[in-house]
Amino acid sequence: MGKAIARTVCLSEGAKVVVSDLRLETAQVVVDGIVAKGGTALAQAANVAKEEEVQQLVDATVNEYGTLDILINNAGIMDNFVPAADVTDELWDRVFAINTTGPMRTIRKSLPIFLEKNSGVIVNIASAGGLMGSRAGAAYTAAKHAVVGLTKNVGFQYATKGIRCNAVAPGGVSTNINTTINDPNPFGMERAMAGMNLNPRAGEPEEIAKVVLFLASDEASFVNGTVVTADAGWTAY
Repeated sequence: MGKAIARTVCLSEGAKVVVSDLRLETAQVVVDGIVAKGGTALAQAANVAKEEEVQQLVDATVNEYGTLDILINNAGIMDNFVPAADVTDELWDRVFAINTTGPMRTIRKSLPIFLEKNSGVIVNIASAGGLMGSRAGAAYTAAKHAVVGLTKNVGFQYATKGIRCNAVAPGGVSTNINTTINDPNPFGMERAMAGMNLNPRAGEPEEIAKVVLFLASDEASFVNGTVVTADAGWTAY
């Protein structure tokens, strides 16, 4: 999904992008594809669970392009559908570190840049799991609900400073996040899958990227502090 967002924002609107991934080589593959099509992009390795790497990521962006205009928080992992009775501190902390604390840190680092020029856009990738009670395990559900709360808080508090903060809540999308599911909890997975038969269809990363592009653009100038659900109607039931 991050690849689709980077390609769409860069190639559709000419934005200069920094593509970040846990592994530099993975980000570089995306950058190479963008550059091959005439776009401008930079690859940067970053683990959003580490404060120093978040600092380096934003600093590298400013050093390369002179400023930062748009922040998109897309990094995330699943939690093996582990229910509250079985969740460990280790799993809870890891999921929150990546899914919630990571966006908080990138936002915290970016806000001074935005405040200085009285403009900036933040788009967080939440989840249908941040709106519903059982689309994943306890940790993922709580972490994505926290992202929704963070989005609304930042959006309202900085609304008079020329800064907008919104989130996209995708439903089931064909991405590689399933690679973070390696030992699903049988009970938790059974409960989370109870609503799957109501899902009209899986989405494609490019469909989410188009929503992100809208929220990041001036076309969404009056949209702030809210969550746009993109799930083919799944959560409308």
